[in-house]
Amino acid sequence: MSVITPQLLARFDVPGPRYTSYPTADRFVEAFTEADYLQALDQRREATRLRGQGLSLYVHIPFCESLCYYCACNKIITKHKDRAAGYLRYLTREVELQVAHLGAGHSVSQLHLGGGTPTFLSDDELRELMAMLRRHFNFVPGGEYSVEIDPRTVDANRLAVLAELGFNRLSFGVQDFDPAVQKAIHRIQPVEQVFSTVHAARALGFESVNVDLIYGLPLQTPESFARTLAQVNELRPERIALYAYAHLPERFKPQRRIHPAELPLGGAKLAMLAQSLDAFNEAGYVYIGMDHFALPHDPLAVAKRQGRLHRNFQGYSTQPDCDLIALGVSAIGRMGMTYSQNAKTMEEYCDALDQGHLPIVRGLTLNRDDLIRRAVIMALMCQGQLQYESINLAWLIDFKTYFAAEMKVLQEMQDQGLVKLVDSGIEVTGMGWFFVRAVGMVFDRYLQQGRSLAKFSKII
Repeated sequence: MSVITPQLLARFDVPGPRYTSYPTADRFVEAFTEADYLQALDQRREATRLRGQGLSLYVHIPFCESLCYYCACNKIITKHKDRAAGYLRYLTREVELQVAHLGAGHSVSQLHLGGGTPTFLSDDELRELMAMLRRHFNFVPGGEYSVEIDPRTVDANRLAVLAELGFNRLSFGVQDFDPAVQKAIHRIQPVEQVFSTVHAARALGFESVNVDLIYGLPLQTPESFARTLAQVNELRPERIALYAYAHLPERFKPQRRIHPAELPLGGAKLAMLAQSLDAFNEAGYVYIGMDHFALPHDPLAVAKRQGRLHRNFQGYSTQPDCDLIALGVSAIGRMGMTYSQNAKTMEEYCDALDQGHLPIVRGLTLNRDDLIRRAVIMALMCQGQLQYESINLAWLIDFKTYFAAEMKVLQEMQDQGLVKLVDSGIEVTGMGWFFVRAVGMVFDRYLQQGRSLAKFSKII
């Protein structure tokens, strides 16, 4: 980290997309309707070449029992557990409408339950959900089946149920172990509770544990965060996701309860990032890119070494770039050359399903330029390199001519040590991996057209 100068950090201390998709979700339009999505489902059903390609499923469970002030997710705060039963009925209707066009029995190689708090559902409700999904889809052995965990609401018995249901990966929301920070963000979870839950997960045979951390939260200091980093390294999860807190109270109402005066200044945030990189490197973690770390034996690290890394709406993945069916309030999916998003409110979501329609309210059909740029951005962000010839052959273009303006910007990045331009292509340097979002932004046509960056989180 010592070779990364303060000037370089300041240069890229700007907002930017995370590129879980390209084009990014802010480009979705309401002109994209249910009919457009159903056409994409029909096309997949009719495409024999796709029948052996596994699907990815995402299920959004929006309920939480308490409010975390930093949260920017779509959630419903409630202690009324009976709301889950009704929601499951609507999820079932949504799946039935999807399968009516797609056909039943498609293979699923990846499932993620997100939220909200997926474990808001009772054990029996989780069993009901998984039984319903298995009736309509074929879950293949060896797939990635993950669920987000709130350590405050899960014990060893609940983990045993998740294992019984076929989940093999867990993601723990930790954020910070410091008691003062936890109080400031309204998420109290003693370190002993998290350690106990992770140890129970390992005893039950879960293949991978991920821990989410956030730097830049109220009352955090480099000294306090150093203690959290040491505790995380002691816990030694297989994967770590380290995010910069984006304070956008005008967009996310819960953040209005955070006092701006308690937020660490830019210099302190950069110090926390720097010490995180050093701490995880010394502990033997591989930097995957985009704030993600993994132990060398973890499939993410293996996929990066072998050039098989991918990205989807949940972040980095070892699964091939496949279609994603998204279920639930606000869920975002991908089908063929389309992206789509469900209604963001429970009322609108349920109303559509009551009328026999999928609750899709916006989306996008990608054009040829979108597809070319997506291929370029994903290659750089996943493999850290791009071969001109592969893009030229796949899309029948001359890369340097098509991206003449972008190549001039990359030349400046080469002078800064972020990329290396060689005769055969583009290589992201070791230092460039820490700014890979900025490298991807070079090829974002919508940014070049003056799209506002205010809605995105900071790159660092």
